[in-house]
Amino acid sequence: MLNYKRYAKTPVVTLENRNWVNKEIEHAPVWCSVDLRDGNQALIEPMVVEEKIEMFQLLTKLGFKEIEVGFPAASQIEFDFLRELVHRNLIPDDVVIQVLVQCREHLIKRTFEALQGVKKAIVHIYNSTSVLQRDVVFQMSKDEIKQIAINGTKLVKQYAKDFKGDIILEYSPESFTGTELSFALDICTAVQNEWKPTKEKKMIINLPATVEMNTPNVYADQIEWMNTHFKDRETIILSIHPHNDRGTGVASAELALLAGAERVEGTLFGNGERTGNVDIVNLAYNMFSQGINPKLDLENVNELIDVYERCCKMQIPLRHPYAGKLVFTAFSGSHQDAINKGIKAMQERNNPFWEVPYLPIDPSDIGREYEPIVRINSQSGKGGVAFVMNVYFGYKLPKGMHKEFAQIIQVIAEQQGEVPPTQMLEVFHECYLDAKGPYEFVGCTIKDDLVSEGETGAILQFKVDGVEYNCSGTGNGPIDAVKNILLKELGIQTKVLDYTEHALSSGSSAKAAAYIHMLDEKTGRETYGVGVSSNITRASIRAIFSSINRLQNDQ
Repeated sequence: MLNYKRYAKTPVVTLENRNWVNKEIEHAPVWCSVDLRDGNQALIEPMVVEEKIEMFQLLTKLGFKEIEVGFPAASQIEFDFLRELVHRNLIPDDVVIQVLVQCREHLIKRTFEALQGVKKAIVHIYNSTSVLQRDVVFQMSKDEIKQIAINGTKLVKQYAKDFKGDIILEYSPESFTGTELSFALDICTAVQNEWKPTKEKKMIINLPATVEMNTPNVYADQIEWMNTHFKDRETIILSIHPHNDRGTGVASAELALLAGAERVEGTLFGNGERTGNVDIVNLAYNMFSQGINPKLDLENVNELIDVYERCCKMQIPLRHPYAGKLVFTAFSGSHQDAINKGIKAMQERNNPFWEVPYLPIDPSDIGREYEPIVRINSQSGKGGVAFVMNVYFGYKLPKGMHKEFAQIIQVIAEQQGEVPPTQMLEVFHECYLDAKGPYEFVGCTIKDDLVSEGETGAILQFKVDGVEYNCSGTGNGPIDAVKNILLKELGIQTKVLDYTEHALSSGSSAKAAAYIHMLDEKTGRETYGVGVSSNITRASIRAIFSSINRLQNDQ
């Protein structure tokens, strides 16, 4: 049994009159991509310079205005990459470069060397502040930890004086979620007092969920408490950097935005240490699905996937909420039927809003296609099979036929797994359109002028086990006339339970499909037959032969 008693609950926040619970996200935050630092450092095989450049250019194309390009003082490749961006003039004028650095003088000095030639940069300093880190890693008091942050701020100020571009300071109390709120506020205020931001030249205070330690509402409470206790709040841009240790990084980010955060640091698909960072693609598409402009150009998710998988050597999960290959695919029969009806209703009603069951957004809005929406396996139902036959091939199967054909497909699916649409059409032809003998329709001539008013005459040519027949008969219409001929000549006693027809295509070469639900009055068995022809009467007669062959073969 799991020894759950080894784990102590992390403290929650006692926050009276919390406001975030009554708010809604109304606009996109400032996005900061950390793919090239926090995402890259967690790769089994980190990106080389050219791969980092390709990723950087994708990020600028998507509309990121703040991009953390790395930790240039930590490794030569990080340093070289930033210098390459400068030398090749790859940084757009409206994009701010962000660099991470610990509060150490030699690292800060090296960072400013890497930044030479950059017009505007965010220098992101940090030190760990949590109870656990202070105790077991640094073995320092609160005052000693605070002094590290103050000294780092002073060093950035010192080197920024001689820097020709603009410098924005960002400070993160790393391991914020494990830090007492009073101390987190104390150390952030100390940095603020040293840097002296103004309304015109703000600083960024970033409050990371370096490790997710509790439910998202607790993180939101922590953010709201800080947001309401900051000194000179108007001089601060409140940023968050959620990780995903509990699998709730997106939820934590969304609730933190309700609590007052204005800026989000994350990676495109959530890559990063351990379980990763908050997934910006997921977060942005969530906003999009609520009618909010995400302020990122995400119309072609396939391009994002292509660059990400090539540069990061990692695969997008099949069930990623928006980018996964299977997320716009319905296997469940009830889901397939609901999607079918939802799309049809939306079209018939000219609904300006996308409202389709099980599809929160229109896949085509993000560069996906409708084609793979419905896939058929042993778990699929009659609605899904009918949907595929209609959308892919134009066969509008009568409602009563849905179950019959779905049962045929299910047998195949249980044997082999998924049944692709092309195979489904082959089975449809085999079972209905090309049903093998014993009865074979050859031709029919309708002679209305040879019978009394109200009756239809027919001359029918057909084969039974290869033997040719040429017979005539009458009825109240072509179908009834053919049915009477088969009864008189062969003793086939049937009753038509239902009949439907529709056009399969338009134009001079248009064809019609006819469906007949037929009962064998001797045995009580019933089935559907299907016929296709450019002549609707011929299609109907083909459907009769299709059904009597199925009734015969079912014996």
